[in-house]
Amino acid sequence: MHAREQQGANRRLNSWKEIASFFGRDERTVKRWEKQRGLPVHRVPGGEKGGVFVFTDELSDWLETRGEPSVAGDQNVVEEIPGAGSNSQVTPSEATLNPDVTAAPPHRATVARIVGGVVLVLFLASLTYKLQTRNGTTSAGKLDPGAADSRGRAANRDAEEFYLQGRYYWNKRTPDDLNRAVDFFTQAIVRDPNYAQAYAGLADCYNLLREYTAMPDKEAYPRALAAATKAVELDDKLADAHASLGFISFYWSWDTATAEREFQRALDLDPNHVSAHHWYATALSLAGREDEALVEIEKARKLDPNSTSILADKGLLLFNAGQRQQAVDLLKKMEATEPEFASPHRYLADIYFQTADYPHYLLESKKAAQLMHDQQALELAASAEKGFAENGARGMLQTLQAMQERSYQEDRQSPYNLALSYALLGNRDKALQYLQAAYDSHDGGFLTIAVNRALVSLHSEPLYQALLARAGFRTVS
Repeated sequence: MHAREQQGANRRLNSWKEIASFFGRDERTVKRWEKQRGLPVHRVPGGEKGGVFVFTDELSDWLETRGEPSVAGDQNVVEEIPGAGSNSQVTPSEATLNPDVTAAPPHRATVARIVGGVVLVLFLASLTYKLQTRNGTTSAGKLDPGAADSRGRAANRDAEEFYLQGRYYWNKRTPDDLNRAVDFFTQAIVRDPNYAQAYAGLADCYNLLREYTAMPDKEAYPRALAAATKAVELDDKLADAHASLGFISFYWSWDTATAEREFQRALDLDPNHVSAHHWYATALSLAGREDEALVEIEKARKLDPNSTSILADKGLLLFNAGQRQQAVDLLKKMEATEPEFASPHRYLADIYFQTADYPHYLLESKKAAQLMHDQQALELAASAEKGFAENGARGMLQTLQAMQERSYQEDRQSPYNLALSYALLGNRDKALQYLQAAYDSHDGGFLTIAVNRALVSLHSEPLYQALLARAGFRTVS
């Protein structure tokens, strides 16, 4: 019995292997069906090497329309399907779509027409973004969900429903929920390829997936940039997109001037834009502008008092501003009320590491790794715990450094983390070497250089001050 005969509700299949199993055929055969017979296979945005996925309802519709091909001879059968071909790929997702929220899929030809445009514009958007920002042409504004956009075009009702579901899961900030949000925003785009807010939502997902999951920056940020740029092209008064571009400009491009301009533009268009206040606050904090950061994060908190992510970030910003006890108290309270939310655990682990409270650091780092499903971080935490048990703080740091060094040689470890470990071990030369490597490789951790207390011993070093200036941050004493 084929797997499809056992399926009831619409499901998502996330690999060629699962697609082949659905038909009871091998992977080579179903890949050929995609090329020759228009099998509706969708791909992840951001490159041809991304994963694939399909929905079982679409496969069933395809079977009803085409009839199941025979294995023998299907290599020589190429049937024309209107709209199908190399562009028939829907903007993708990376997690299982919530089975409780389904909608009838569009007709195959409709999907093909939509998808070709989605993939192409995302690719072109990534190429044109620098030119747009250099000329100051990107802008955005706030749009209420479901309302007509700034050009008077109302969103498709199905697209709007998927968009709202996407925002719901995006706000939950867990790995699974962020991936669900990607699914919903993707489905919104499939149903309405000109829905700017859905592109902005997709950008926001990728901005956070590299923080809450193990998705690499180099995979997440280009996708976020392409989606946000497309949102601005569709609606140049959409504050959501402008805020997203501010986030990307700061955390990916390391362009503090453009980031500030983007955040300010979003807030000019909508002074109550929560994410703009929130993300502007975190950027200001990392740039060493602590007082301004606390003002912005408080504005975000008042606008959205139920946001756990804003409250957690306030805890980290309090620590960066020198208010350690207030930060720890706030984050500990959050752990009690939101035990499955990773941010308080991550931030406390960071605080305890920087302040040499290693027993608490070990507990929090292990919990954060578990919540984020990060196997490498779990292995590091276990080894660090063993090193601490055997030789105390120095034993823990030496164990961390040794493991990080091995992983770094395998291109699986941040050079910035090695810089922190060497700095705490008192090896300034090695710490500066890896700090330079972090800058050269555009490592995301480098952005904490101005506020990370583990690097205090390097503050008087000319190279440290030079790297700080290159990142566009104020020098520190």
